[in-house]
Amino acid sequence: MSLFAPVTYFTLGFIIAFLFPRLPIILITRGRGFNTAFPEHPEPIPLSPKLTQRVLHMRMIYWMGFVVATIPLMFGLASIKWGNTAFGFGLWLSSGWFMLSRLQTFVGGPDPPWTLEIAQRLQIVMDKAKSDSSCCNYPKPEWRILTISCSTCGKLLEELPRPDLGRKRIDGVFAGGLRLLLTDGHPTIIEDEESRYFQDSEE
Repeated sequence: MSLFAPVTYFTLGFIIAFLFPRLPIILITRGRGFNTAFPEHPEPIPLSPKLTQRVLHMRMIYWMGFVVATIPLMFGLASIKWGNTAFGFGLWLSSGWFMLSRLQTFVGGPDPPWTLEIAQRLQIVMDKAKSDSSCCNYPKPEWRILTISCSTCGKLLEELPRPDLGRKRIDGVFAGGLRLLLTDGHPTIIEDEESRYFQDSEE
């Protein structure tokens, strides 16, 4: 008996279950109406209550994927029992792995790209910029790729790599979507230590 058909069905089920729970994070916030308060990607984003709210929204959508993943998981189990076993096993394996990867956060794994702690750190930097201990007379903190820095005086305020924030990516729908699938929204660090040293020296 040929293995081509079962492998094809398994691969199809695996890909569907891989993409399905990640669609909310790729699609929901990409519309123009959701990003009127932010500059275009990949420009730095000025710190504001709307930015803090966006981080919390992305956090909510991230965990929404866990709930969405139960749909292909249930369909996969049903397909294994009453339908195409290979297709159902692909659905079940991919969605089950997705849910386990989300749950591992609670047992010491890497943090999600968007957390309550990140939102709190943004708020602390904003509060400090409005206080007497601000970095300069006219502080304008902005979130760059690797840090939060003041656009007025250039001082580094917080070392915090910037995750995806739902803006329409400059590399397009397909390339941008593929990048998000590969990184799962985590910051993409492209600078090495030497270039980071020279950047800090210039600032």
